[in-house]
Amino acid sequence: MEFLAGLHPEIVHFPIALLITYGFLEIIGAIFRNDTFSKAAYVILILGVIGAVAAVLTGNQAGSAAKLLSAKDAAIPLGAISRHETYANISLWFFAGILVIRTYFVVKKKFTGAVKFLFIILVLIGSYFVFEAGLKGGELVFKHGVGTELINGDQSNNSK
Repeated sequence: MEFLAGLHPEIVHFPIALLITYGFLEIIGAIFRNDTFSKAAYVILILGVIGAVAAVLTGNQAGSAAKLLSAKDAAIPLGAISRHETYANISLWFFAGILVIRTYFVVKKKFTGAVKFLFIILVLIGSYFVFEAGLKGGELVFKHGVGTELINGDQSNNSK
């Protein structure tokens, strides 16, 4: 399962970009009453939630690997990892909820007017959670060195 943990840094950027893009498209579609933007937003939301599932699954594996390293006296900031994990999980579940609710309104053909503007509020809240998850993840890498040679002790590139 370490394979999944190693994919986390590559995968995580896709749901961040997709969910933030979803937000922009949702806002543009609502303000300008443009169904093309609204339909594109829906597709991007689906892809973003799928990407978020992959990011959380690989992140959970990375977190498990970090706990193992911590048990071996590596300087792993478990509290910072926990905060990152919390925001990532909130982001996933929040946008999954948005997807379910939006799907309901689309199927019932009630995704119009005031409902679209309600989704702008939801998008802004969800974007905050994504921002915090990304910020905490960036701190893990750039402040604490998690996932880098500083923590992993991988000196194989330096021995050449």
